Amino acid sequence: LRLVAVLKAILEGEKAAVLKRDRHLPLSFHRRQEELKFSLGLQRLQHRVREIQALRDGPSGEGLGQDGSLLARDGAMRTPMAGAAPQDLPTLILEAVKELEAAKQQVLKRIQIWKRQQQLAGNGALFEENLAPLQKRCESLVEVYFQLHQQVMAASAELGAELLPRLLERFNEVLSSLVKR
Repeated sequence: LRLVAVLKAILEGEKAAVLKRDRHLPLSFHRRQEELKFSLGLQRLQHRVREIQALRDGPSGEGLGQDGSLLARDGAMRTPMAGAAPQDLPTLILEAVKELEAAKQQVLKRIQIWKRQQQLAGNGALFEENLAPLQKRCESLVEVYFQLHQQVMAASAELGAELLPRLLERFNEVLSSLVKR
């Protein structure tokens, strides 16, 4: 993790130097950067869903790998969760819902940009009509949404009567805002 932090700091420094030198990078650079940021957030969210599943499943169905890490039924490596207790589950779910909402905001921002570009196209501006990347974003986010929703419903007993309705309300808000926009 330290190595990643150091590399990230170095890359951010280089990015700042490039931006300082070339103040106006092409639009494709910014779009690619946005795509990478979204895909990283989505991968992080998928990892959270797998962590929730592993925490709910517990040690049953898992074995130890050669290096001592947990091997799940699907063969994926998992890091051992030292002292993972059921009270960690609500915290993990809340973090995942926060990340889901952040990913939703990124998608909604991209939809708003697309709508604005469509408006400007009426005045003669260039407009990329390809909706495939935006559709792919929405579909992948909704897929993760349903996986997370399924995990929350399966863990409803551990979440309690107070937290579950709030989580379901947040889920409904995420889905309804994606559908409406």
